[in-house]
Amino acid sequence: MPVTARPKRRPVKNPAAPPKPYHHGDLRRVLIEAALQLAGEGGAAAVSVREAARRAGVSPGAPFRHFPNRDALMTAVAGEAQQRFRAEISAALAEVPDADPLARFRALGLAYLRWAMRNPAHFEIISSGRYFVHDKAAELSRDNAELIGLAERMLANAFALGQLRSADLRWVQIAGRALVYGFARMNIDGHFPRWGVAEEEAGPTAEAILDLFIEGIARKPPGR
Repeated sequence: MPVTARPKRRPVKNPAAPPKPYHHGDLRRVLIEAALQLAGEGGAAAVSVREAARRAGVSPGAPFRHFPNRDALMTAVAGEAQQRFRAEISAALAEVPDADPLARFRALGLAYLRWAMRNPAHFEIISSGRYFVHDKAAELSRDNAELIGLAERMLANAFALGQLRSADLRWVQIAGRALVYGFARMNIDGHFPRWGVAEEEAGPTAEAILDLFIEGIARKPPGR
């Protein structure tokens, strides 16, 4: 009798596995952190939305619901860098009593310098106008204005207590800003070696020039 071929049994398909939940949780935060790392490693020019996505482990198109272009990403990066900068200043000021406003002004300047030297690429992003649209960074602009106001109040209190030799507080503040900003830029631009300042000497040098500035604006006690 002819053998009747049995119909082939189709393999039973396993039910489709449920989609895995997105493993990052907060893609926006992860992308900002990736961009900060890229900037720290290669400068602001190294940051791109595509490279941040690659670093975060997501598809090239995934970031665009959060950051439609590089400007948007860099604005967020600047905002995060500014928050870290403020945290450094707040921690430094917590160590100095309110009753000594000139010492607090010094602590603010020293925190500014230390953070800028530890994070040169992040400092460049928040301090220059080349990497994001300032008009779309209202929170960062507001935060910067608060820092300026904080320094103004410190100097006004220092003058009221007789700690300052000059009443031209606006010029004192501009001079102080020029000092710390200029020193931070010298570090970014690699000027210190030609001035005979080794890398390990940059921190002590920053503190020494800040103390020289504070001594110059302080009112000398009687008898000195």
